[in-house]
Amino acid sequence: MRTGTTRRTGTTMTTETGEAGLLALAQWLSPAFPLGSFAYSHGLETAVAEGRVTSAAALESWLRHLLRFGSGRADAVLLHAALRGDDADGLADLARALAPSAERLRETEEQGAALARTVNALTVDALSGQAEPARPLPVALGVAARRLDLPPVRIVALYLHSFASNLTSCATRFVPLGQTEAQGALARLAPDIAATAAETEGADPARIASSAFGADLAAMAHETLPVRIFKT
Repeated sequence: MRTGTTRRTGTTMTTETGEAGLLALAQWLSPAFPLGSFAYSHGLETAVAEGRVTSAAALESWLRHLLRFGSGRADAVLLHAALRGDDADGLADLARALAPSAERLRETEEQGAALARTVNALTVDALSGQAEPARPLPVALGVAARRLDLPPVRIVALYLHSFASNLTSCATRFVPLGQTEAQGALARLAPDIAATAAETEGADPARIASSAFGADLAAMAHETLPVRIFKT
């Protein structure tokens, strides 16, 4: 079994290698980590309210399109680029420009800021005063995860799984769906998550495109819903 050590690099403490790196990533992507992800539906609340997502099958289709052709794929490209060391501030500006609605921008900015703030508190040498600034979520995670001894495709796959899992939880509560059928839909998305994580490795962020227009329009319409449970 691999073991790792903590190494000081510059003004930060690098995360332990091997299993410890995987556990650190699992912690950052856990519902227990203070990102507030449960409060964001990514526009899914609109689709449920309008009767477009009323079953596990409809949820599965909705999430598959996000993962393969929409914001999930765009986030995967940005996360890969951040992991390989592309300019983080430039990627952050691109992520903001790609947000198709004010609420989507708010969602990625607020969660990214929460992640950076908490990871900084856990990993940055307090005496140095150095910390990563707030950035949109996939960029913030990519910068933080550079210190993990993990394959980029694995990091991206776990990020996408966390993204899909949170929306599955939203649908379970709001459609509502049974726990088993909702988890079955999430399980069937595993090949799509793996494929997107692999296909986006090495992709040029300048070529990011989306064809999940229904989901983007739902996110735009969310702010006008008369009753809202979720922030987005």
